[in-house]
Amino acid sequence: MSTHEKTPLLSSQPPVRADKPKARGQKYTLVIHGGAGTMDKARSTPELRAQYKAALARALMAGYGVLREGGEAMDAAVAAVSSMEDCALFNAGKGAVFNVAGKNELETSIMLSRPPAKHASVPPTRRGVGITLLAHVRNPSKLARALYLAPTEAPHTMFSGTTAETIGAELGIELVDESYFFTEARWREHRRGLGLPEEPLPYESGDGRNDSPGGKSNGWVPLDQLPTGTVGAVGLDAHGCIAAVTSTGGRTNKLVGRVGDTPVMGAGFWAEEWTLKGRIRRAWRHLRGKGKTIAVGVSGTGDGDYFIRRATASTIGSRMKHLHESLDVAARACVEELRVDGGIGGVIALDNSGNVAMPLNCSGMYRGVVREDGVPKTAIFDDDELE
Repeated sequence: MSTHEKTPLLSSQPPVRADKPKARGQKYTLVIHGGAGTMDKARSTPELRAQYKAALARALMAGYGVLREGGEAMDAAVAAVSSMEDCALFNAGKGAVFNVAGKNELETSIMLSRPPAKHASVPPTRRGVGITLLAHVRNPSKLARALYLAPTEAPHTMFSGTTAETIGAELGIELVDESYFFTEARWREHRRGLGLPEEPLPYESGDGRNDSPGGKSNGWVPLDQLPTGTVGAVGLDAHGCIAAVTSTGGRTNKLVGRVGDTPVMGAGFWAEEWTLKGRIRRAWRHLRGKGKTIAVGVSGTGDGDYFIRRATASTIGSRMKHLHESLDVAARACVEELRVDGGIGGVIALDNSGNVAMPLNCSGMYRGVVREDGVPKTAIFDDDELE
């Protein structure tokens, strides 16, 4: 595949339901988002909604395939996110938005509640990695995984720019020319947002760069206009590990060098586990067939500056840990705090009991979940039911 091609969107039909899971009876779950923001349901078409839901379903099944075979939550989350990074519908990887200078600056992150079972040499204190200002990494989420698993070559918690790309290349991560990230729809959004002429285009139509559903440069307009969102996945594997992976192109027409919440640990992503204290609470969990260890993973999407100010992702974990709130209550409270401050967005969150929360405070968030039965369920708008 050339650097100017992408994985095709294929048909608008979601994948066929998977065969009976192998790890029957073991809890494993994957939840994803493809960005949140201002989406006008009235102007959307059935065809475009079907394209988005099919892309979400493919991402879910890419991660589910890993979990079904007993794989790591980390690998499942990366598989799901990289699927969305290869799809021009989403603001990450191939579909990333442009900054004020007409360039793509990508961000990504990964965090685990505990070291992955098959990589026991990773120190428990490693926790995760955030990366920003990437310009040549085809799949930033794969870079995040590679750096996390290479504490000797990449001993820090946060990386940026050419250093991260250079280390990634040495670890086998694919780099591409900047032109790979060009899409006509996002370019026109960028120019309109600045009040500048949309043409001429930087690249000729039909050269493989002007990607849209069906592979045609035909005036296709994304469902989310001037997006601020991201893509993300949180997975729980059969070993009890939770991994959160997030990737984004940032916000449309951001200043050059702007860093959002996606690479900021505690703001746009989080994962941790702890031992429940208190004999009564532990006894109550035991009676319900649950252990004394609680784990959670979070990936956020929306206006990242507000997520940073509120430390939204880690605050969800803190409310669960110290206020003993349920996952749903904690996640909803934190998303409401964003709304009160003026920030739009949403989160996906997952705990080690398989509970899922997907609150949002705006008109839509591409989202979905798949459990042991292998049936992907997706939704787009705020009043949509998962189906």
